[in-house]
Amino acid sequence: MTWIVTKYLITALMVVLVSEAAKHGDRIGGVIAALPIVTVLTLIWLHIEHQPGQKIANHAWYTFWYVIPTLPALLMFPLLMSRFGFWLALAGYALATCLCFALFALAMRRFGIELL
Repeated sequence: MTWIVTKYLITALMVVLVSEAAKHGDRIGGVIAALPIVTVLTLIWLHIEHQPGQKIANHAWYTFWYVIPTLPALLMFPLLMSRFGFWLALAGYALATCLCFALFALAMRRFGIELL
């Protein structure tokens, strides 16, 4: 139980770090958010919990492919926010991300990469 609480605290600390940094500077907040902090922490947690190397490697592999379709939707967010406000922009971002994921998965299937 202590281990799970420790994982939650460290992971939450990283999210708070990003949001606090973003308050003080858009660029530094963006840089920290763009770092693969969650992925690195996940790889560490999987390793510490003695998961097989192939499982850890697969996590890194799929994370790479799943990041790509989030990028176009992320670029849409500022435009949506300026037109519709935060909450509708967030909903639009979520929908656009799902659409990008589906289209990307279909495209990658042609190359033998199964994402969904």
